[in-house]
Amino acid sequence: MAIDSLLPRLSEKNWDEMWAVNFHGALACAEAVLPNMTTRQEGHIIFVSSFSALSPPLGQVAYASSKAALLGLTRDLATRHGHSNIRVNCVLPGFLKTRMTATTSAKRRVEVMNSHSLGRFNTCECVAEFIHFLHHHQPHTSGQIFQLDSR
Repeated sequence: MAIDSLLPRLSEKNWDEMWAVNFHGALACAEAVLPNMTTRQEGHIIFVSSFSALSPPLGQVAYASSKAALLGLTRDLATRHGHSNIRVNCVLPGFLKTRMTATTSAKRRVEVMNSHSLGRFNTCECVAEFIHFLHHHQPHTSGQIFQLDSR
């Protein structure tokens, strides 16, 4: 979820809503599955963050902050639960054609495209394939942040 606004113009309600969805929702999901994973002594949590967490565009302070918090959460949970054979990783898929980005202006799409070294956007299918690969073929990988676009 993204609500674009400069910080002085961002309402407290919108700030809280952004954090509720992007951070607290992910945290609640992790907290819900961790007890069972700990009992089973295995599991894998994969958070989805955003390139905005690393390089926030103007007007995305709440979105970028909430997504950046997932990076810290990834490393914290990976460290705290690694002894229980629980892996925690985070994927930054890049700009994708989704419902969330459907309202992005053509001008902004060109700007983002021009910032990519390959001159193209990632796809939802490629991101899904990467997550599948990470889960099934990288059993010794945890605490990592994977940026999948070509900036």
